[in-house]
Amino acid sequence: MRDVSTLLEALPYIREFHGRTVVIKYGGAAMEDPELREDFARDVVLLKYVGMNPVVVHGGGPEITAYMERLNIPVEFVGGLRVSDPQTVEVAKMVLVGKVNKDIVLRLNRHGQSAIGLCGDDGRLFQCERTSAPDGEDVGFVGRIARVNVDVLRHIATDYIPVIASVGSDREGNSYNVNADEAAGAVARATKAYKVLFLTDVSGWLRDPSNPLSRISEASSDEVEEALMSVAGGMRPKLAACVDAIHGGVTSAHIVDGRVPHSLMLELFTDEGIGTKIRAAT
Repeated sequence: MRDVSTLLEALPYIREFHGRTVVIKYGGAAMEDPELREDFARDVVLLKYVGMNPVVVHGGGPEITAYMERLNIPVEFVGGLRVSDPQTVEVAKMVLVGKVNKDIVLRLNRHGQSAIGLCGDDGRLFQCERTSAPDGEDVGFVGRIARVNVDVLRHIATDYIPVIASVGSDREGNSYNVNADEAAGAVARATKAYKVLFLTDVSGWLRDPSNPLSRISEASSDEVEEALMSVAGGMRPKLAACVDAIHGGVTSAHIVDGRVPHSLMLELFTDEGIGTKIRAAT
């Protein structure tokens, strides 16, 4: 009966989300733990089977860092952004496009849905411009997405699950490392997604970062904007991407603990959810 109740609880959400685009930023422990990787693949495949259009956007920070350290390339972050000289961007592209992206695609294929791997260079998906850290500090070849070619995604998402690596280029052909949170927000905004979800390694947006029990279950985009300047580290680009997506017409943005098995299902298809939901200001 418990299982039946769970299915009945999910039914209204499945009906509401049918035919909708859901963008998922995949990262953190959910990409690193073998069991969580399988859970994630099954969950995304299930979303496709019940009539949703999932789009996966991924980073791969730990793997990029590991390869950089093996190559004795300095690793530095400013305001949650990786400082990226041309050598760093080259490593990022090799790791994200050549390894991480294909691992995700193969896993989704194996669980029963055909996926296609992309990066910002494919079909001119991302047109980038050079950006800086929030405090104005130069972080090298880190790109801000100025344009998303949604036609590419519309053609692919009808029959396949797009899996997008967060790198791109500008009009002159310079390659850029793109923050995966920003990329997910930009894709959600451009595709007019119904929801965008960010998998991370905390329970959500915490009122007190040192207290894991201080999760904010729901907030408006105005509340997030007011607090943004006081937010540090990796949570800042996630919250900024949430606000950008909401301003672009996305119904809600969610920050979800990817360390929890089947976190996507728990956030999307249960009344309580498990993360932080950010909605438009009323």
